[in-house]
Amino acid sequence: MEPTFRSGDRVVVRRVRERRLAPTAVVVVRDLHTRIPLPSVRPRGRRRLAAGDRSGPCLIKRVAAVPGDPVPRETVPALRDVPETVVPAGRLVLLGDNESASYDSREHGYFPTEQVLGRVVARLGT
Repeated sequence: MEPTFRSGDRVVVRRVRERRLAPTAVVVVRDLHTRIPLPSVRPRGRRRLAAGDRSGPCLIKRVAAVPGDPVPRETVPALRDVPETVVPAGRLVLLGDNESASYDSREHGYFPTEQVLGRVVARLGT
């Protein structure tokens, strides 16, 4: 997400439900390459995620499309050949701000909504 966020920046994240996500929101997601199982039930109350958290590596991405939005085929090459005309339930289109060096929907396609840890509400800096 450089230049908006830099490696090592700390952020405050608020958990949100899928229906509360909107395009342009900045979210933290689990890295899809990580093979750490997701909990079946999200913890209640406040939970602090730190750099050394066992939840594994995280990515910061901007929401480009939510379920029910038109599939952005022109900006996301990985979605050009999908049969759907709208983003399916349980999926998001996420983009990084650094187009040339970002692992996002342009390369991967849809991101599962269960990978979203929450929406960024503040940046604390490095």
